[in-house]
Amino acid sequence: MQRTLITAALLLAAVPALAFEVSSPQLPAGQRMAKAQEYNGFGCNGGNVSPALAWQHAPAGTKSFAVTVYDPDAPTGSGWWHWLVFNLPATAQGLAAGAGNPGGALPAGSVQSRTDYGAPGFGGACPPAGDKPHRYIFTVHALKVDKLELDADAMPALVGYMLNANSLGKASLTALYGR
Repeated sequence: MQRTLITAALLLAAVPALAFEVSSPQLPAGQRMAKAQEYNGFGCNGGNVSPALAWQHAPAGTKSFAVTVYDPDAPTGSGWWHWLVFNLPATAQGLAAGAGNPGGALPAGSVQSRTDYGAPGFGGACPPAGDKPHRYIFTVHALKVDKLELDADAMPALVGYMLNANSLGKASLTALYGR
């Protein structure tokens, strides 16, 4: 009996945990985003609709989630933050399209903070016309805390610091956009 239990324990230990992953029906990984995800302002005239996101296989011990969207190719010297939403409950498995827009369906207690556009909420892609397509990194962060003690006025660098300080893991997908 003990040998069977040891063998079973060894077999379970050899099975790798499923990887934390994020997907979106609007954002095929590595492909171009639609005009619906382009910003409406700064010379861009897209729909500015946050895409639907779904995630699975979060790390054990996850107490909350956050979602960020970052463009490392923006000509700023420091990239561009397009969306920061945190204090999503551990029970969340995704966000509906438009969740980051005014009136969007975010779980109770969720907070959207300032982006580099200067206001909370989703701010779509708006690379300079003629630039090579920029990369937009959509990341879901699994956190070891129930909530971050930040509000909608929190700057992206502070949110990023708190995400990294409380991270259990993250899953990302990258989409492209150019004008």
